This record gives sequence, C-alpha cells and structure tokens, in this order.
Amino acid sequence: MAQIPSIPRPLVRTNQWTIFLSVVLTWITGAEWLLAIPLVANLMGILFNYNPIMKIARVFLIKEGKKYIPEDITQQKFNACIAVFCLAGGLISFIAGWTILGYVFTIMVAVASFIAILGFCVGCFIFFQIKQFQYRRSLRHS
Repeated sequence: MAQIPSIPRPLVRTNQWTIFLSVVLTWITGAEWLLAIPLVANLMGILFNYNPIMKIARVFLIKEGKKYIPEDITQQKFNACIAVFCLAGGLISFIAGWTILGYVFTIMVAVASFIAILGFCVGCFIFFQIKQFQYRRSLRHS
C-alpha cells in the first residue's frame, strides 16, 4: 500500500507557532522584518519542498516521524500559500507605511495560525470548500 506524503503534526504546529509569534513580536516591537522569517520559510516550503523551520524542528522529534498524526502535504502547501500572501502583504504594507493594511494582513494570518494551533484549520476548510465546488461543477458538466 502506497503511503500518502505527509508531515508530522508537531512540525506543522511549530510552523504555526512561528507565524503567530513573529506577527505578535512585530506588533510589540515594530520590527516588521520579523515577518520575513516565516515568509521566507514558507515560500521555500512551497517552491523547494524545504521549510527550514520544520527541518530544524524535526531534530527535536522524540519519535519517528511516521508515529505522529500526519498532516497532508497538499493542504499544508495550500495553507502556506495563504500564509505567504498575508505575511508578504503585511510586510510590504508596513514597509510602505500603510499601517492599517499591514495590521489587516497580519491580523488575518495571526488569527488563522492561532485557530489552527487550537485545532481548526481555516485554510483546510477553504481547501475543502474549493474541492467540493470543483466536484459539484464536474457533476454538472458530465
């Protein structure tokens, strides 16, 4: 039986915490460059299948990766795309002096990452709804 590519949940949680904490630290310190840390890491994950945050966190796993609850790679890449969009929007907005827009983008990504840490993945819900829409549309066209 072929295994579906997955990521151990603790690595995903570490990435979510990194996003959340970098946004909160940006708000507290005003150092918008902190947004670049999860932005670059998630962009590398999307483009090169190499997220440095997850690679570093993997060192701290106690059990073998397969023994943790798996997270679907496709969904995680979709979530990373949303995070990259919001983090880039926040970073660019803060640098450009568009403070309100910067807060809008960073509030969205902070809330989504914190809700994901609590157990509900907004990105996964959106991904599911898109797949449902595509499926229903394919039924109408067949």
